[in-house]
Parts: sequence; C-alpha cells; structure tokens
Amino acid sequence: MLDAVSARSFRPPAPIPREQRLGLVGLIRALRDNPLETWTAPFFEQLVVAECLPFGRAIAISDPGAIERVLLDNAANYRKDTLQRRIISKGLSNGLLTAEDEQWRVQRRTLAPLFSRRRIQSFAPTMMQVADTYVARWSRRESESIDMAAEMTRVTLDVLQRTIFSDGLGHDIEQFRSAMRTYFDTIGRIDPFDMLGLPDIVPRWTRLSVRGALRFFDNAVDTIIANRRKRLADNSARVERDILTLLLEAHDPETGRGLGERKVKANIITFIAAGHETTANALAWSLFLLSQSPQWSRRVAAEAERYAAVPAESAADRMTETRAVVEEALRLYPSLPAISREAIGPDELAGHRVRPGEMVVIAPYVLHRHRRLWERPDHFDPGRFLPGARERIGRYTYLPFGAGPRICIGAAFALQEATLVLSAIMRNFRIALAPGTTVWPLQRLTLRPRGGLPMLLTLRRASRAASRAGAGRGATPADAA
Repeated sequence: MLDAVSARSFRPPAPIPREQRLGLVGLIRALRDNPLETWTAPFFEQLVVAECLPFGRAIAISDPGAIERVLLDNAANYRKDTLQRRIISKGLSNGLLTAEDEQWRVQRRTLAPLFSRRRIQSFAPTMMQVADTYVARWSRRESESIDMAAEMTRVTLDVLQRTIFSDGLGHDIEQFRSAMRTYFDTIGRIDPFDMLGLPDIVPRWTRLSVRGALRFFDNAVDTIIANRRKRLADNSARVERDILTLLLEAHDPETGRGLGERKVKANIITFIAAGHETTANALAWSLFLLSQSPQWSRRVAAEAERYAAVPAESAADRMTETRAVVEEALRLYPSLPAISREAIGPDELAGHRVRPGEMVVIAPYVLHRHRRLWERPDHFDPGRFLPGARERIGRYTYLPFGAGPRICIGAAFALQEATLVLSAIMRNFRIALAPGTTVWPLQRLTLRPRGGLPMLLTLRRASRAASRAGAGRGATPADAA
C-alpha cells in the first residue's frame, strides 16, 4: 500500500504514447527531433513488440527474463548494432563505450580497478568541495533565474577535472561545456541517411557542426596526456594518483600490457563525455522533481541537515532518501533512454524468434514506465527505492546504467556524486521553477530538459551558506569574496 507521501505524488511531464504508430515520414521526423515521442501505447503494455523500421526489423523487449538473456546469459550473441555504432562512434571509437569482443574485454579488465568501491569513496570529499563551491556562488544569485541544467554540467565537469584530471582540463570549463553541448546536440540527432542505411562514405550534413568540437577534444586531451606524461617522467612520486595517472599506468591483469595511446585517449574522452552528461542530467531531473514535490523536498533537506557533519566518504551511503530521489529521477528520465543490440546468430526471446542481423531494443525509458512491471509507473514516488521496497524491484526491471558485463563502469561514481551534490543543494536552498517555465524531456543520446531548467534558489539559512562560502570546503578566495 502506498504511504501518505506516495499518495500525494504527481505525474511529471512526458509524451502521452500514441495508439497508432507513425507513418514513414512522421517516424523519420520524430526520430530526428525527439525519439522519445515515437513510442506507442503497445510498447508500454506488451512485453515484446516487433516492428518494421526504415533500417530493418526490430524487436523491443521489456520482458525481464528476455532482457537478462540479451544482456547477460547470451550476451555474446548480441553486439552493438550498426545504427548505434554510427551515431556514437564519432570521437568515442576505440574506447570502452564502443569497443567490442576481445578489445572491450581487455579494456574492461584493465579499467575495472580504477572504479573500485574504495577508490570511488576516496573521491567523495572532492565532490563535496565542488558542491560547496557552487553553493557559495549560487547564494549570491538569490534574485536571479539560474539555468540549473547548465549549472549541473558545470558541476559535474568540475568534479571530473578534480578527480580524473587533478591538474585541470587545460581549458576553461565553459569551453568544454560548450563543446560537449555541440557534440551531444549534433550526434544525438539521428540522421535520415543513417536510418536508411546509406554507407558511411555518404556525407552526413547534419554532423558537420560537430567537427570543431571533436578537434577541440582531440587537442585538449593530447595536451592533458602530454603534460601528465612529462610530470610522471620528471618525478612520478609527486604526481597525483588520480584516474588519469592510473589510466596511463594501467595494465591488463592477464597480459600485463598497457592500453596504448589511442585507447587511453578514447577512454578519457568517453569519461568526460559520458561521465559528466549522464550525472548532470540525473541531477537536473532530481531538482525539477523536488521542485514539484514539497513533501520530498522537505524530506531531502532534513536528511541533508542530519548528515551535514558526517564524513563525505560515508554520507552518500547513509542518505537513503536523497539517493531514492536520484534513483526515481533515473527511473522516470533515464540518462540512456534506449539500448540496442544486433543479433549475431538465431535466438528466442520470450517465445519470439530472433533472426541473425535483427535489432533488439531494450528501452529503459519504456521499461521503467511499463504498465505490467510498475505500480503507477508515470508518477513520481521515490518511496519505491527506500529500504524495504527497493529490494522488491527486479534486477532487469530497472536499468539506469544497463546490466550484465557491459553495465556502466562509472555507475557507483555517478550515484555517489549525484547524492552528495543534491544533498548540498537542498541543505542550503529552497528551489522553485522560474515563472513561465515549461519542462519537457528531450532525447539527444541522453535525456535532458529541453531548453534548460531555469530555477529560483532561496537560501534556507543564510548563516550556513555564508560560513561555507568563507571557510569553503573547496571554495576559492574569489568565491568567498
């Protein structure tokens, strides 16, 4: 039975599924503009739906047993499909996100120790320092409308440059943020030529604007690597043991080989791109949802106050209500709305035959809102993720970070960061949408609020914000001025 708070939950904005599928022209247009709006009602009501798409036959599965087979039990039979590889390979080729088969296995084995639980917890104080720095900045902008979606990308980029790249990114964060926005806006729009299966030699005019962003990444990462290699050669004992150093020194535990320059570079770009964008979106959606739920806003603020003096390394695990809000935000607005695979050989999923070459789609956005799998699936209810209820959620019913061997390697990092940053914001501010703001989910590879998230932040306790701005776990002299 739903508790009193759950009973007062609300239905956040999302497309109402169409009863009938779109025609070819309408489908191509919707896939280009906002793929989220192409899902029809049967996908949210049936566990397996087969469709003929412009680029071939696809089977969408929400059956947990079938999902487990694709992502775990028979994962070797399913690889990233051609359309997905075309979309995300620009700038991310050779990295953990796009590699396949043995190339992927070597990278995963090599990189896994960099994301151990102990190492991730060691980053918690730095994450809190970044959060406090931005709280100090926002405290001076009480009367202003602040785009918190953009601010969350700045926060998460700052966390990355203090944990993965402790020397900094070598460029202004705003340059990186702008390049990332261009990158995701461009490659996140599905090109009609890709849908029609035209070969890669045919130019994709929709991708021309991303070339400058890719050149920026290439040059920036080359400089970051060169500077770090020089420091390691000069005096390795004085170089920070951050993820960049560990990545450069990492060796495959089975073969003893390093990753090689191209793979190191590809993974650095992957960590910057995927690492900041997904966490920033989770935070933005969490803030929006709390702005619409006074009950949960009060609960998160109270929990943040209770654990304000607890060491950051253990605080994230203890703030169960704050994490529940983040997990519910990831359920309603998963950073990765769809996962697609191509069958290598024949298979059977939930009684449906799969032919070699067919695309299998697992859509967390659909799965997380499926009528057969969730109670009141379209409503905001973090209570689902509190202890006692969280354990009843099936492993293959909730996939914010994927599952199986290819589960996101940075999932624990992202959840810890989002929990700590959200707690810092809610401890210090009351939040509200700026007047006249309409929020709508937009799919561009990831899922983010269309047009940003203008919000008004009001200090809960000026003395606390002022003391943090001055003493500043991480606040710079300029921030405290």
